Parts: sequence; C-alpha cells; structure tokens
Amino acid sequence: MSGDRRRARQAGGRPSRTRRWLRRLLWLAFALVAASVMQVAVLRFVDPPFSAFMAERQLGAWAAGDWGFRVAYDWRDLRTMAPSLPLALVAAEDQRFPIHHGFDFEAIRKAQAHNERMQARADRRNQPVKHLRGASTISQQTAKNLFLWQGSGPTRWLRKGLEAWYTVLMEAMWPKARILEMYANVAEFGDGIYGAQAAARSYFGKDASRLTPSESARLAAVLPSPKRYDAAKPGPYVQKRSNGIQRQMHHLGGGTIRQLH
Repeated sequence: MSGDRRRARQAGGRPSRTRRWLRRLLWLAFALVAASVMQVAVLRFVDPPFSAFMAERQLGAWAAGDWGFRVAYDWRDLRTMAPSLPLALVAAEDQRFPIHHGFDFEAIRKAQAHNERMQARADRRNQPVKHLRGASTISQQTAKNLFLWQGSGPTRWLRKGLEAWYTVLMEAMWPKARILEMYANVAEFGDGIYGAQAAARSYFGKDASRLTPSESARLAAVLPSPKRYDAAKPGPYVQKRSNGIQRQMHHLGGGTIRQLH
C-alpha cells in the first residue's frame, strides 16, 4: 500500500474515532440521567436505609480510626411524627415550601441583597464578612443530604448543579409531603444524629411522636449548624431562634402542613 493511500485511510479514520467517543459520552450521560431518574422514582415509595451524608460521616469516622462510631438514624413516617415537628421545619427553613416548585426565587433575591450589604459593611470596616444568608429550600436541602456531598471548591459547584437536577426530579415525581417526610428523616440534628426519631431519642429521650412544640422548635433551631448547637442544652442563640420559630409556627397555624396531603 502506498504512503498516500495509507495516510488517506488514517485521515479518514480520525472522524470515525471521534464519533465513537462522542457516542460513548452521550451513552454515559444518558445512563447517568436514567440512573438518577430511577433513584428518585424508587425513593418515592421506598424509605432509604441511609443517605449520602450519613455514608460520608460514617466512612469519615472509620477513616479517622473511630471504629466505634455509629450514625444514629431511625426512619419514621410523617404521620407518626408529632405534627409540630414538620411544622417547625417549614417555619424555620422554608415558609414558602408548599407553594414553590423547588426554588424560591424571591428568597434568593432577598439573600443576594442581604449578602451584598454585609459584604459592603465588612469592606468598610476591613473585617471578614459575617452573617451571610442562604436561600436553599427544603427541596434543595433534601436533594443534597440524600444524594450528594458537601464539597468545596470545584466539587462544590458540581454538587450545586447536581443538587438543582435532583431538586427538579423530586418536585416533578414526589408530592410535597414525601419531600418533607424525607427531609425530616435525613436532616442532621447533631454530629452523626440524622432524622427526627434519632434526634428525639438523643436529646429528649422520647419518641418523635411525643415531641412538644417547644422541643420541635429547638430541633429546627439547630439546623443551620447542628454540630455547633445542642437542642437539649440550648444557648442564647438557640433559645432566641426557637422562640422565633414558635411564633412562626403559631402564625402558620398548622395549615401549611395540611396543604401538603
């Protein structure tokens, strides 16, 4: 075979190899999308034995040599929890939960404006910025806790993109009550303490069905920093936040939760 013909065949083979790789990438993307859809579809009806955050915490403890550490987790259906608990979660974390579709754009706008003011104030005082406000909904937090990881740097932005995708899937495939039920069971209420039942047992020595409104508000109050605050021994911040949550619970009057069923 002449050199010209060989070069012609090689040149002709390059687009073919490129197309094959593109097809493989497309199939991989399709498989990942299909797998995520299947995950969400199954968990619409099946209660998860653990979440991604629980696995990460347990493996982290073992990696650190803490072989005796065990995640505290015990699933409870929404109907078997004290009604005050899901109400407190909505009052504390996402009061527009029944009416938004996974993303609260009004809360995002307000958070951006607040954070810009805090940044400007910190710049004027030449101090680190404090008291930044987030705008993640209960749906977004459920997607992150159940399927994903914390992440930092580039992996954090990858997680944010996947979080949005899972949020869309859950809002499309699950009723609001299921999302709230899942959140109440996978949210971290203390170091290694996940879900309402484990939190009620750990902090108050009782079943989640017997939580009082005050106890439910205290559990909701520690959610921004569950490893820093203690629902059983609340400091000034938790007490103040808990009182505010109870006022919002009274304002919501339980109607928010009834709308979900």
